[in-house]
Amino acid sequence: MIKVSIDSGPLTSGHSVRGVGAYTRELIRALERETRLRKATARQGLKIEAVDFEKVDLSTYDLMHFTYFNPFFLTLPFNKPAKTIVTIHDTIPLIYPNQYPPGIRGLFKFKIQKFLLNKVDGIITPSETSKKDVVRFLGVPAGKIRVIYEAPREVFRRLEIRDQSLVGIRKKYNLPSSFVLYVGDVNYNKNILGLADSCKIAKIPLVIVGKQAVSIDVDFAHLENQPFKHFLEKYGKDTSILRLGYVLDEDLVALYNLASVYCQPSFYEGFGLSVLEAMACGLPVVCSKTQALVEIAEDAALFADPKKPEDLARAITKILKNKKTKKLFVKKGFERAKMFSWVKTARETIDFYKSVYGE
Repeated sequence: MIKVSIDSGPLTSGHSVRGVGAYTRELIRALERETRLRKATARQGLKIEAVDFEKVDLSTYDLMHFTYFNPFFLTLPFNKPAKTIVTIHDTIPLIYPNQYPPGIRGLFKFKIQKFLLNKVDGIITPSETSKKDVVRFLGVPAGKIRVIYEAPREVFRRLEIRDQSLVGIRKKYNLPSSFVLYVGDVNYNKNILGLADSCKIAKIPLVIVGKQAVSIDVDFAHLENQPFKHFLEKYGKDTSILRLGYVLDEDLVALYNLASVYCQPSFYEGFGLSVLEAMACGLPVVCSKTQALVEIAEDAALFADPKKPEDLARAITKILKNKKTKKLFVKKGFERAKMFSWVKTARETIDFYKSVYGE
């Protein structure tokens, strides 16, 4: 019996409403379901416990799973009481050092983090793209890394057009009849200003979902937030661009179903979970032609150059104006989203636990 602890700290921190929190929450749920199933079929080989690593004695576990990694903060243990696995979602701060400057303290911590990372027993990344980045920027041997894809949750599905919840959500948020939807953060690599410019060219309203989009405590002294500052200066009072902030899942499902197009305009991503959520809801997707998004979406999205707003606008317009094109990408999106599941994620993660532990 392998006793595994998973760090639940991101569920009670600022990560709780962001990608790291969603990953941690869904992974824990999926692993608990899978281990219950294995116990019922006499195939149980491990015990999963979600604990806050900062509040418990970890010496009682056989394996620890850290669910996120920050290159410029000390997120890994100096002393390893057990086998250790860490999930690295992306290395974006290392890819764009000018936009995410670490400072002297950050550089010092980066050296420590890099040293500690090479002592861990296994690394999980959500894409082949992130795996290559970890090898390139952190000097980790490729053989230590396992790519395990994430997945859209079951709550994300297509709703009937007459579903009363759709009527209610349209009224609640005062939504236009047709709009482009974006879900996520608003820092540099997300390219929010470029997306807004694209929607202006395409002459279609934009709806942005994400806590940071309406946050009043954004520190604009940080370079990573400067593009959002420029976005607010240009479009902060524009009534055709709605910033809804954080919304509950049941509202988000309806928003995906009400939107005309989903657009992920990022300069770079480590995965692209919102893309799969949109596809699962039957929403056609326009993506930046960048490595991870191409890897995740394959031919189920229409791609464009994120550095050219007119190119994104062209792709958005093509979906809006051509019914056959829209229907095609809705169909392809449905099929692509079905290839990802948290059951599969849990099973592959359990297999990796056993491999790292040596069983």
